[in-house]
Amino acid sequence: MPQYNAILVLSFGGPEKPEDVMPFLENVLRGRNVPRPRLLQVAEHYYHFGGRSPINDQCRALIAALQGELDAHGPKLPIYWGNRNWHPMLEDTMRQMAEDGIQRAIVFITSAYSSYSACRQYMEDIERARQAVGEKAPVFDKLRHFHNHPGFTGPNAESLRAALEQLPGAQVLFTAHSIPLEMARTSKYVAQLEEAAGLIAGQAGHPEWRLVYQSRSGAPHQPWLEPDILDALKEVKAAGAESVIVAPIGFISDHMEVLYDLDYEARMRADELGLQMVRAATVGTHPAFIGMIRALIAERAEGRLEADPCRQDCCPAPIRGSGFTAISATPYSGEPTPAESGKRPPRG
Repeated sequence: MPQYNAILVLSFGGPEKPEDVMPFLENVLRGRNVPRPRLLQVAEHYYHFGGRSPINDQCRALIAALQGELDAHGPKLPIYWGNRNWHPMLEDTMRQMAEDGIQRAIVFITSAYSSYSACRQYMEDIERARQAVGEKAPVFDKLRHFHNHPGFTGPNAESLRAALEQLPGAQVLFTAHSIPLEMARTSKYVAQLEEAAGLIAGQAGHPEWRLVYQSRSGAPHQPWLEPDILDALKEVKAAGAESVIVAPIGFISDHMEVLYDLDYEARMRADELGLQMVRAATVGTHPAFIGMIRALIAERAEGRLEADPCRQDCCPAPIRGSGFTAISATPYSGEPTPAESGKRPPRG
């Protein structure tokens, strides 16, 4: 049974001040031929919120809560934090772990679901960082997906019930990040989302719901999961509804994907349509969610695998030339980068 001596929280990263925005986006889009005007267009979404993404602060809050949970209930392990696209960068964090003598660590990726961008690509990031750090780099074992864990579905159901108290009888739209159909076919992303939505709706006592998608990016000719949230709101209104609840179960915190695409864009669309809209909260640092992470860590540390670990061949990368660059979030589901003519930008 492996002996672990640290936890790594691995996330997407985001700018923390206006001067970070362009370097951050250049990191996100490194190696891709995205025109400068498109980059500037994406940057405006961050400047709309003062040039600061909330994702890093949310990671800090999650780590603080998790460290308290581990200190109180064990296993008592230090927590390190690394990001894909902004400081603290994964490679820098791994070098620090090596200097600290960490040999084997458990990694918690801030996404509940499986797909290339939400899971496999992070494992590729880890391997590249290990190669860069060299022979002293730690070995990492990933925690299993938690889309159907009570510590995830329970807080989401609680948030849905609270939203329903504000708008009794409202239509319920569960949202998640859209991904290309090619990527969806090679993963359990949609099936896991549907399972999570059914569990959350059942626990909330509201069996009527619909799964929709948001934050689509990439070339318009490429098929992605639909319907888009903005189109779904039109359909809800056309069907005679007067109110709607939007529950972003594809994400674990209120980062930029939630704040811009739902609290800003979707709310504007709802207002235009004359729909009352309440957006349900994400799990954030809900005590049950933090307790779930500790339970998954203990499960791995004690060798109790309640679900099959990721296979080596699962969630393969998209075919090159498909017009898609996969990146991933946050708490978060996969966050694809924009192609040159993409509809929406990536956000942390």
